[in-house]
Amino acid sequence: MYADEILRPHVIPYAGAIGDSFVFQDDNARPHRARLVENMLEAETIQRMEWPAYSPDLNQSSMFGTCSDDIAARRRPPATVRDLEIALLEEWNSIPQSLIDNLIASMANRCAAVLAVRGDHTPY
Repeated sequence: MYADEILRPHVIPYAGAIGDSFVFQDDNARPHRARLVENMLEAETIQRMEWPAYSPDLNQSSMFGTCSDDIAARRRPPATVRDLEIALLEEWNSIPQSLIDNLIASMANRCAAVLAVRGDHTPY
């Protein structure tokens, strides 16, 4: 499903548009590391970023958590998949640019902190 719904329609065309400088980032979740996925990325010559196992401190999931919390707090929760899609897009588009900028700016410090503790927990 990951290959068919994410990699083929989105990642591979995007990688082709970016060219040789494209580096793919994912986490070490089992579906992302399946042999089928490894073979597909290799066949497409897509370079994958090295990613420490169990490294939530490099994950910007706080933005996704914020979106899902905001959707859950809505007076009327989404009733259909289309409603959910619309709600997610509305919440995603309402994230302040300053929050996005701060998360991007924090990556150098996050990476340094994870390296310092060899992939163990950090205060982020």
